[in-house]
Amino acid sequence: MNRDIKLDAFPTSYWHALEDGRVQCDVCPRFCKLREGQRGLCFVRACEGGEIVLTTYGRSSGFCIDPIEKKPLNHFLPGTPVLSFGTAGCNLTCKFCQNWDISKSREFDRLQDQATPEMIAEAAAATGCRSVAFTYNDPVIFMEYAIDVAKACHERDIKTVAVSAGYMCPEPRAEFYRHIDAVNIDLKAFTEEFYQDLCTGHLDAVLDTLIYLVHETDVWVEITTLLIPGKNDSEAEIAELSAWVMEHLGPDVPLHFSAFHPDWKMRDIPATPAESLHRARAVARKAGIHHVYLGNIHDFDGSSTYCSNHNCGQLLIGRDWYELSTWNLTADGKCNRCGAKAPGAFDAQPGTWGAKRQPVHMRVPA
Repeated sequence: MNRDIKLDAFPTSYWHALEDGRVQCDVCPRFCKLREGQRGLCFVRACEGGEIVLTTYGRSSGFCIDPIEKKPLNHFLPGTPVLSFGTAGCNLTCKFCQNWDISKSREFDRLQDQATPEMIAEAAAATGCRSVAFTYNDPVIFMEYAIDVAKACHERDIKTVAVSAGYMCPEPRAEFYRHIDAVNIDLKAFTEEFYQDLCTGHLDAVLDTLIYLVHETDVWVEITTLLIPGKNDSEAEIAELSAWVMEHLGPDVPLHFSAFHPDWKMRDIPATPAESLHRARAVARKAGIHHVYLGNIHDFDGSSTYCSNHNCGQLLIGRDWYELSTWNLTADGKCNRCGAKAPGAFDAQPGTWGAKRQPVHMRVPA
C-alpha cells in the first residue's frame, strides 16, 4: 500500500471494517485492506478517518473532444464528438499500458483541471458533444465522480460512455452501470496466466462483467483486445476468445482487435504486424461474430461496418481512420438495401466530427 500527502477526500460506500482495525475496499476484486493513511493499489482510494475515501473527486488529468470511434465505439452515435477525461491511477498493473503516464501516475500535479459534474455537462453541451466519456484511466476507481457527472449529463440529454477493463465487483458494478449508456470493455487476453503475469488480475471477473452487461443491462457493449506479439495473439487463443463471445454474448457484440506498440514496461516487444490483426479478424468472423474491427492501423475494410444479413453484406458505414464516408442506414438504423436492423444506437444522420481532437480547458469560477 502507499502513503502520501492528504488531499480533499470524498466519502464512498463500498467498503467494510475488519476486526483487526483495517478497512477493506469492495469496489474491485483486489479487496485492498488498508490501515489509516494507506492507499489502495489504484492509489486514489484511501483510508481516512476509518473509512474509504476517493481522493480525486472533481480533479482530472485533462479534457479533450474526440471522435466517438476513438473509444473505440463503432455502433454508438457514429461520427459524433465525445468529451473525454480521466483522473489518475488504475486498479490493474498492465505492463503494456498505452496510457501509462495517466493510469500509472503517482503524482497528483498531473490532475490539472478541476471541474464539478455540472461544469463538465455544461462544457459538453456548449461544445456540441453528444456524450461524455470516462476514459484514459479506468472509471471503476473514480466511480463516485463518474456517477455524479453522468447524472448531470443525463439532465441535459447527453449520453455517457465508459472505457473500462471491467474489473469490478457485482454490487458497485450494478450501481455504476445504471448511469452508463455505452461501454467498451478491454478484454486483455483470454488466459488466466496473461491476467496474472501482466496485469495482476483475474480473467473470470472480466468475463462476469461482460455477461452481466450484455444480459442484465441496456448498456451498449463493445469489446477491445490489444494483440501483443507472442503474448495473446495466437490463432488458438483468438479462436477460444471468439467462441466464448459467440456462446455467452452473441454475434452482435462488436469485437475490436488493436495493434500494440512498445510502451511502459514492454518496450522490448515489437509492434503488432498488420497480418496478425487480419488473421485475428478472419478467425473471429469465421466463428460467427458479425462485426470485427481493426484498430491502430489504417484499414478501410477492417474499420467499416457491413450489414450482418449474410444474404446482403452491404457496406453500411465506411470509415477512413475516424472519417465517415459511406452511410447506408435508414433513419431508424436499418440497412437501406435489405432492411436488417444494425445493432447499436444510431442517429438518423451520421455525425460530422471526423478525426479532430480538441483540448478543452475547464474554468473554475472565481
